[in-house]
Formats: sequence, C-alpha cells, structure tokens
Amino acid sequence: MSTYAYQYVVLRCVPRPEREEFVNVGVVLYCQEADFLAVEWGVDRERIAAFAPGLDLDRVCAALEFVSGVCAGDARGGEASDRPLGQRFGFLKAPKSTVVQPGPVHGGVTEDPAAELSRLRSQLVG
Repeated sequence: MSTYAYQYVVLRCVPRPEREEFVNVGVVLYCQEADFLAVEWGVDRERIAAFAPGLDLDRVCAALEFVSGVCAGDARGGEASDRPLGQRFGFLKAPKSTVVQPGPVHGGVTEDPAAELSRLRSQLVG
C-alpha cells in the first residue's frame, strides 16, 4: 500500500482576535499525490455560545460551508472553487480577518487521506 505526504490546517473560531482565544471547529487536509482536498468540521453551538456569547453562530457555519465549497470545487466556494487543488488549499490556509481562521500548516504521511482527515477532526475538534 502507498503512503502519501499531506498537509493540514486546523480551522479556528476566533470571535475576538485581539484576545488570541479560539475554539477549533474544523480541519482541512490536502494531499497532492492522492489528488485530495477536503474539510471536516463541526460547531458545538453550546460550547461556542459559552465561549463567545452573542457570536452569530450561523455566520460561523456559513464560513465553514464556504470552505466546504472551496474544497469540493462547487458553487458554495465562489471563484476560488475553479482553481486547482493546490491553489485552493493555498487560499484556505492563508490568514483572513474573519471569525473562522486557519492555524499553522502541519504535515504528515498516511495511507488513506480521508481516514486521516476524520482522525484529525476527531482528535483536534472533537
């Protein structure tokens, strides 16, 4: 069985960047060799509401749906969806001044990028 190098970023809900506090809400994994780019995410509404009262959680979910669209290459991701996978990952890993921000890029190797994404989401997001 082949092993593949991959990169990933953890997506963070950052309601007030000046406080440098965040809650992990998703993982984007890119594996060039396997032609794989996907995201898994989940918003624990109770946890985030306790962390950031008054935050528009629908806005957080909409931002994550946008990321899903970019990964899938569909209309939800707008113009970024038309790019090659590597460029889409580059777009997603770039810091933005939104309530959902990527953390640093990490890497690893796996035999199954989809299973690795699920494992990372379970471990890092819950």
